[in-house]
Amino acid sequence: MPDFLTSETSRREFMRTFSLGAGASLLGASALASPLDWLAPGRKLGVALVGLGKYSGGQLAPALQQTKYCQLAGIVTGSPAKAAQWQKQYGLAAKNCYDYKTFDRIIDNPAIDIVYVVLPNALHAEYVVRAAQAGKHVICEKPMATTVADAQHMIAAVKKAGKQLSVGYRLHFEPHNQAVMRLGQSQAYGKINHLAADNGFKFGNDTPWRVDKKLSGGGPLMDMGIYCLQGCLYTKGQVPISVTAKLSPETGSGYFQEVEAGVDWQLRFADGSVADCRTSYAQNMQGRLRAEATNGWFELEPAYGYGGLAGKTSKNDNVLDLPNINQQAAQMDAFAQCVLQNKPTSVPGEMGLRDVQLLTAIYRAAETGQSVSTKDVVQLIDRTHAK
Repeated sequence: MPDFLTSETSRREFMRTFSLGAGASLLGASALASPLDWLAPGRKLGVALVGLGKYSGGQLAPALQQTKYCQLAGIVTGSPAKAAQWQKQYGLAAKNCYDYKTFDRIIDNPAIDIVYVVLPNALHAEYVVRAAQAGKHVICEKPMATTVADAQHMIAAVKKAGKQLSVGYRLHFEPHNQAVMRLGQSQAYGKINHLAADNGFKFGNDTPWRVDKKLSGGGPLMDMGIYCLQGCLYTKGQVPISVTAKLSPETGSGYFQEVEAGVDWQLRFADGSVADCRTSYAQNMQGRLRAEATNGWFELEPAYGYGGLAGKTSKNDNVLDLPNINQQAAQMDAFAQCVLQNKPTSVPGEMGLRDVQLLTAIYRAAETGQSVSTKDVVQLIDRTHAK
């Protein structure tokens, strides 16, 4: 494992890099790669998936058959049998298929413009950095990293390469979640006083890396809980000032020797409002996001799945009567358009860093039993879809 996965990035060095690059990343295009003038009319950007697990096979690859601005162009896998299967299924050229040792040769492949890292959490940093060094734009699946230092290093590496880094926050491109952004941030029902969110499922060890702390960085909080965290932030339109948390006890299943079985946590905002959140690998949860405001309430249930999302409000005004779409296709097309138009993504690495900072604070609060300040967390909220 490379040194940067265990080394600490100094705060001073990161802030210097952040101050030089963040403005261009978030507000302008001066730090981004030049527009793709060479792109032939009608050519889609090529995407290579790194890691061919359930999410790549079940969601991303099928979505890339429906995208308008990008297409599946390559794969990276440690399984020769899987590589052969994907080549046949998707008509991939052998020269566009890599293993983890040959991955860096992607630098010489003009058919691949974007690398999507879909590996266990602890491997995100290594492959995001290697992809950037190979001159590719990068999408990194959530959570962006398992440590704040890794997230900082990833941002710095992609900036140095003059490329874009986006986090796989598909719900930012999904109509129901975009609607709650608008309702919450515009205070359409008045000031939001309370938020409630839950998301979890009964873990069956079909993906054992999720309960291996070295690979996952934690349990359901890193996997399912991040949706609750994100949902509360983009609905409220604020970053909390502090967090408290409590871990759920071991269930007796034997799965949770290294990671938590579940977490309950509370976010407190500067205006006195709170968000109560729950996540678990020990029980199936509703997958709910609810906002209670001065003049009513609105909610999504389910809020976070790949489909079947639905919402309602206290006013029965049909504002959440919206279509379900292919979320992954919308997400990847949005990023491809950012690359093509030389404009910043609405879900940049800095947002991923913010969430890793908050996840770290939640774990610290649970471990200490005390409220943990989040005053140093990156103050970044997606307002793109709240207008």
